[in-house]
Amino acid sequence: MTVRQQWGIVLGVVALLAGGLFVATHTMRDELFPVSVGEKAPDFKASPLLEPIYPAAPSDSFTSSVVADGARAKSLASYRGQVVLLNIWATWCAPCRAEMPSIEKLHREFGPRGLKVVAVSVDDPGSQQAVREFARNLGLTFEILQDPTHQIQHAYQTTGVPETFVLGKDGVIRKKIIGATDWSSEGTRALVAQLLAEDVAR
Repeated sequence: MTVRQQWGIVLGVVALLAGGLFVATHTMRDELFPVSVGEKAPDFKASPLLEPIYPAAPSDSFTSSVVADGARAKSLASYRGQVVLLNIWATWCAPCRAEMPSIEKLHREFGPRGLKVVAVSVDDPGSQQAVREFARNLGLTFEILQDPTHQIQHAYQTTGVPETFVLGKDGVIRKKIIGATDWSSEGTRALVAQLLAEDVAR
């Protein structure tokens, strides 16, 4: 075998490997490149379990109403033009439980001003009552959806729970947090206030 033939084989192998890498990269694009800040939030569908009831007066209590099983699923389009805090969580997740009070605090401050807190439970099918009891025990009054098929985790390429996305009125992800955090912090409150004040053409 001549040197030229050997080089031809080497170049052929390199070309095959490069082609395979190109195909794999594009085939697995979602897995390799999860959604991040600055991108449009992917759409989703999840079943509603609890819906908030905002107080009619400042002295009234925050509460929520139970949504009957089988209600029409909600999607990202349900919140078009609104600031959304999208929290992906589960009842068995200790860090999720730890951050829920701060999410509730943020909801009570900014919910009446337009913030939509949407907590999507990824608990197993048939756990609707357990999710509702979890919310009642912690005094949660924001909207809770359930996605037992984990469709939303796939769409957002989450690495676990909790994972949270703050979306602007234009549907763009403005903040992404992996793990638990204090959602009532000064920085988060300032961001939410800024997003609520933005005037975005629909």
